[in-house]
Amino acid sequence: MTVSPPHARHRRAARRIACRAAWASGGLAAAGLTALAYASLVELRWFALRHETVPVLRAAARRPLRVLHLSDLHLTPRQADKMAFVRSCRSVGADLVVVTGDILGHREGVAPAVALLAELAAGTPAVAVLGSNDFHGPMVKNPLAYLTRPSLRRHGTPLDTAGMVRGLREAGWHVLDNDRLRLDTAAGPLDVVGLGDAHIDRDRPQDVDWTAAAEPVALRLGVAHSPYRRCLTAFDRHGFDLALAGHTHGGQVRVPGVGALVTNCDLPTRQARGLSRFGSGLWLHVSAGLGTAVTAPIRFACRPEVSVLDLVHAPPG
Repeated sequence: MTVSPPHARHRRAARRIACRAAWASGGLAAAGLTALAYASLVELRWFALRHETVPVLRAAARRPLRVLHLSDLHLTPRQADKMAFVRSCRSVGADLVVVTGDILGHREGVAPAVALLAELAAGTPAVAVLGSNDFHGPMVKNPLAYLTRPSLRRHGTPLDTAGMVRGLREAGWHVLDNDRLRLDTAAGPLDVVGLGDAHIDRDRPQDVDWTAAAEPVALRLGVAHSPYRRCLTAFDRHGFDLALAGHTHGGQVRVPGVGALVTNCDLPTRQARGLSRFGSGLWLHVSAGLGTAVTAPIRFACRPEVSVLDLVHAPPG
């Protein structure tokens, strides 16, 4: 029997290991490309309508209240599929429509956004706040940096924010910026406060009159784009019942079985989307939103969404 020299055996073993490593790395690369293609071509346009029931209404409420909550549309002029989905949401029969910012994704998105939201909320009470992307156009950034820290507050081209706000208000929308509003709805009057976007330090709770409403209301509702804890604490401290926010994109990239990796703010990742509680009893709903920044057009395990919130009476006590 002929025995190969040790160095020959080592070379053959090394070649086998190298071949296996090449196959493995090739498989990982193929899996990564498949996941990227799915995230950018399939899930990005796989819109979902999600339902939640929230036991939050006060005793003064005459009946349940159906809220349509949209966020982070990041609209550009050529998103017919997204706009068609938003129009289809009129069929849910909402009593109130709330948009929690980042409506725009492009400097030419103002007119399409105003027309779309005017159609969506025709004849229905509607409230909106603005996000950072409603003031400035997107800038090219490293999308992987999003996974390591909150996004940088760098500003692109200024957008026609005033024109969009004017168009929305002419269409009947209440656009709030550190403002308070008494809003009549089918369930009764609501006490609503909308804060500016905390992600770019536009929140000014000190400018809001937080005095308790003089008459019974069906709900005290807080609205903000970014669910930073300081905004939620203000709502909770002043006895609000429900806060609606967006900004997080639900994490945008989620790991099955783990969830969101980031929230792009100081909220815990377990609250990156959906319904939860905050502080002494504030209900919080964070929308995963309908879009992404045009510089990072992917979603993974986090479908773009609109939420239908059926608000019902809170249990006694």
